[in-house]
Amino acid sequence: MKQKTQNCDLHSCFLCQRCLPEWLPAIETHRKTLQFRKGELIFEEGQIVKGIYFVYSGTVKVHKKWGSEKELIIRFARKGSIFGHRGIGMDHHYPISATALEPVTACYIDLAFFRATIRVNSGFTQGLLLFFADELQESEKKMRNLAHMQVKGRVAQGLLQLREQFGLTAEGYLGLTLSRQDLASLVGATYETVFRTINELAQERLILVDGKHIAIANAEGLLEYTLETGS
Repeated sequence: MKQKTQNCDLHSCFLCQRCLPEWLPAIETHRKTLQFRKGELIFEEGQIVKGIYFVYSGTVKVHKKWGSEKELIIRFARKGSIFGHRGIGMDHHYPISATALEPVTACYIDLAFFRATIRVNSGFTQGLLLFFADELQESEKKMRNLAHMQVKGRVAQGLLQLREQFGLTAEGYLGLTLSRQDLASLVGATYETVFRTINELAQERLILVDGKHIAIANAEGLLEYTLETGS
């Protein structure tokens, strides 16, 4: 991690878009602009919470330990998104970790200023509550799918989710390139199972695979697998 002297534009992130114009000078005074390398751990599960992050550029994976050697990707934070907020409860320790999937620039504010911002800016507070509600719904869907959806359905849904969130490249591949291990962590399956499932979906001509790059050839076919339940 390193700190940049060039700050964000005070207009693009979740925080700045929802605060009073009069509050922006305070944000400019209190924020830090940080850079993280691809693969760099931004904070780790169990660490004490000292501040909140807002993505200016790049993509962050928010993940949690799942058993002794596995992890589960909870969500992705992209340009404009908040992360680190899951640690602002009574415990004051991060219940999740965050890692840069690509070079990331993030604005950081300490916890005391974050709480002051909530007290002063009702628009930000309302936006934060709606974000929490949406995030809770997505977490509940993920837990339901882990319990009831077949692995192939979870992989299919994960690919469709990536297309919705990150779009496609000019060549037609998913806009975010994940390793097979990260894809396994996203859908809650083992690396070996995901590797086999990707090959099966390619053989069924539902997807096209070129190394780590994946293109969706038949979205309707993938969607059918998400409707199936079972173990």
